[in-house]
Amino acid sequence: MAEFFGTALSFPTVLFSFLLLVVVGYWLLVLTGVLDFGDDLDLDGVPGGILAGLGLGGLPSAVVFSLLVAVAWFVSLAGTALLDGLGLGAVARIAVSVGVLLVAALSAWLVTRLAAVPLGRLFPAGTESSRHAFVGSLCTVRTGRVTADFGQAEVAAADGSSAIVQVRQPGAEPLHAGDQAVIYDYDVEGEFFWVTPADFAAGLDPSRHAPT
Repeated sequence: MAEFFGTALSFPTVLFSFLLLVVVGYWLLVLTGVLDFGDDLDLDGVPGGILAGLGLGGLPSAVVFSLLVAVAWFVSLAGTALLDGLGLGAVARIAVSVGVLLVAALSAWLVTRLAAVPLGRLFPAGTESSRHAFVGSLCTVRTGRVTADFGQAEVAAADGSSAIVQVRQPGAEPLHAGDQAVIYDYDVEGEFFWVTPADFAAGLDPSRHAPT
């Protein structure tokens, strides 16, 4: 056990070990209901086009981050364990460790990209045309808040299925988990929907809420 912890706290595994603790803690809080899915582990500061370009689009950011960290940690742990048995000098050990770090990062991206296809079926977002079909629909907020750069909501499709989609609101109206909102526009570049609270939607022109 001491050897395991020693390896887990050695470079480069230690970089992913602390991130893994964050991931495990996050999912425990989600399972116990302390956090809503998507709260406080969001990568929405990264433009959707970048994730899509990396082949990681179509999945909630928390799932992407968790997969990346878990795979990178496992690969780096295995690589570090192998290095411990080689008896390399200090300089050589550092150089090879950097190589292990790069391999771990590449492996994490590759595995997550391969997993994005089957997992994406669990979080259907649909094609661009079907996404536009959500405009005008009611959705239920699933994150703890919705701001101009953060938020997820659940919306029902015409076939009765539901999808978790990225949502944003430019206004200051409070939107929290469980609140109802109206989808009034879709941002193709950012791959998210603009929403406004359902209570404010009646009698308002949604276009005046759209960002300039």
